[in-house]
Parts: sequence; structure tokens; C-alpha cells
Amino acid sequence: MWTLVLNSGSSSLKFALLNPASGEVRLSGLAERLGGGEATIRLERGGEKVSRSLGGGSYAEALNEVLRELDALGIRQEVRAVGHRIVHGGERFSAPVLLTPEVLDAVRACVPLAPLHNPANIVGIEAAQGAFPELPHVGVFDTAFHQTMPEVAYRYAVPQTWYRQHGVRRYGFHGTSHAYVAGKAAELLGRPLPELNLVTAHLGNGASVCAVAGGRSVDTSMGLTPLEGLVMGTRSGDVDPGLHDYLARQAGLSLSEITAALNKESGLLGLSGLTNDLRELEEAATKGHAGARLALDVFVYRLAKQVAGMAVALGRLDGVVFTGGIGENSRTVRAMTLRRLGVLGLELDEHANDHLPRGEAGVISKSVQKKSGQKKSGQGEARDPLALVIPTNEELMIARETAVIVGGRGYAL
Repeated sequence: MWTLVLNSGSSSLKFALLNPASGEVRLSGLAERLGGGEATIRLERGGEKVSRSLGGGSYAEALNEVLRELDALGIRQEVRAVGHRIVHGGERFSAPVLLTPEVLDAVRACVPLAPLHNPANIVGIEAAQGAFPELPHVGVFDTAFHQTMPEVAYRYAVPQTWYRQHGVRRYGFHGTSHAYVAGKAAELLGRPLPELNLVTAHLGNGASVCAVAGGRSVDTSMGLTPLEGLVMGTRSGDVDPGLHDYLARQAGLSLSEITAALNKESGLLGLSGLTNDLRELEEAATKGHAGARLALDVFVYRLAKQVAGMAVALGRLDGVVFTGGIGENSRTVRAMTLRRLGVLGLELDEHANDHLPRGEAGVISKSVQKKSGQKKSGQGEARDPLALVIPTNEELMIARETAVIVGGRGYAL
């Protein structure tokens, strides 16, 4: 069964054609700057990479380009389902679902909770349904994995009517990635997932950490929107809520202007005054750029605090997992973070961290000797937490969850 996975952003479309069972990828790529000028699409097929421009730059045109590639490969007729990443599903969706008109209406109802993301998801879904009207389409929600959080973790200390009437609570995001790497961590450690307590750190331009107990999310750093939590590429992460009123009075900024700045002009970009690209910041910091060094230090400090805080939600920590573009590739961020987490019993293995091949999973911490006789109640001998690097694969996770829904509905696979 070949599944087409689509991830529609505000001006981009990421796609992959893969086999959910084997993980084999036949076609993947990214269309960027959609809806604006100079839209392009980059494709990879069998190791060959191709890049070309898209005239009008619409989602439909990007999908038509994908269709042409499928025809060229001679496998368009082998596609059996389409899986869509959807950012916000509110409280209604705790699992992937078949995308019916009623479900799409519910996704539209979540637009106020994710005004930058859900509209793009809907546009991508509608374009794909037009291109593949005969296929089942499945929605996989970023928020679904976190619907297992207890009320103590997801409720804000605000008037109850805000929650009951307007859904003001913590939802969390990056759920597909957190779920995937937690499962891979269990495989790497050779232990059953139900027995593991992990903190997973998805670090990219968007970033979040998650406390995963026995394969279930029990807390996470993002909240009502993807703006809460860690310092990110252009997002501020946690700030004092009073900041909005203060800047409105002192700088004459509107609510929408402040929110836009917190989403698009803050984070690593705002701190450094240089860029949101961590690779460029690391290079600039080595050359003495004060803003770049500050951005790195704040990013790591806030990350370490969040990881330590998530350990409280777990009670016992078995491992910390780094993933995402930064987590998988920045040995500097991993090293700086682990040096701050000695309080949790983590000790950096510098050689393992520096020599882990790109794209591979591995352990990057040393085992610290416990005092003799120390045990953990009901768990046998005490174990030290380990730090791991695990490449995420959200497309494969979406394809597998799509296959489960499609198979359960009786579609021919």
C-alpha cells in the first residue's frame, strides 16, 4: 500500500509517498512560497534531486506537479490513501480520523485556536481531495497525542468560563513526532515502552518538549497555541501576559501587532538581531557575535529548565530524547543542554555526541555510578537516565496511522 502524506503550511507543502509497512519512500519533496511570488518545488526520487519553479504557486498547482511525478514513476494508480497533518484538533480529536465533510467543519471550528496553521491545512486538504477524489483521506492531528494529559497539566488558572465556553486550555503540538521518537527510544534501549518515562525534545524552528509516561503524553511545553513554551526560531516562547498591555500603552502597538511580533520577530531572531537559523548563529557565536551567543545561551537555558520541569511530571526519568532539525544535528546545543542537566543524573559523553553520524540514532551520555544498594521502589536496581538522539519521521508515523484508519474502514489496501 502506497500512502501519500501531505503537510500543508501557510506557504508550503511538504509531501512524501511511502509504504507504511516497510518505510520505503518513492517520492518526497517540498513546495515553498506558495500563494506568493517565485514559488518553487524540490523533489527527491530514487536519490535524484530536482528543483523547478511553479508558475501560479497555488496548492493545487503544487499537487498537480506531484501527480505528474507519480505518473512519471508509473505508480499513481498504486496510491491507496492520503494522510494529512492537521495542526489543531481541539478537544474533539484524540486519534486520526477519516476526513468527512463533518470532520472538516470541526477542523474549521478550530481555526481561531490555530489561525496561522489550520486554514493552510484546510486548503491543502481540499486541493488534495480534488486531485484524489476516489481515495480515502485521513487527518492526523498534532494535538491528538496530548489529549491524554491530566487536567492538572492542561488547565490554566483562569476563569472557568474561559475554558468551558471558549476552550482556553493547554493543547500541545508536535504530537506525531513525540510519539514516534518515544517508540524508537524504547527500541534503542531494548525496554518496553509501557515501562519507560521519557522527556522528548522536538527542536526545530518550532520547538517543544513532552513528558511521555508509558507511551502517553502527560505534559508538554506548548499550550493553547504553538507560541507557548521554549524559545524557538522566530517565536518568543513564554513571556509575561502583561507584556501585551504594557506594549500597547508604551509603544502604541495593537494586539495583532504584538502577537505577530511574538510569532515572527522574536525567539532566536529577536535575541540575536541576526537570524533564526541556528547553524548561522553557532558560526557567528564562534566569531564573537554577542547577540548570537546570547541567543544560544537563552535557548539552551530555557530548554534545560523545561526538561527538568517535565521530569517532575514523570516522577522517574529514564531518558531524554533529542530530535528535530536542531536536536538531531546540533552537537553544540545537545552538549550545552546536558551540561545543565547534571542535577538529573545526566553526564555528557563528548566523544559519542561529537561522532554520532548524521541521521543515526544513538546514546550520547555516560552512565553515572549509583551508590550501592540504591533502588527504586518496584523497579529493581536503580537506572541512570540516558540522553539519546533519535531522528524523527513524522511522515512515516502519519502513513502508519492512516493505514490503520483506512484498513479499519474496510478499504482495499
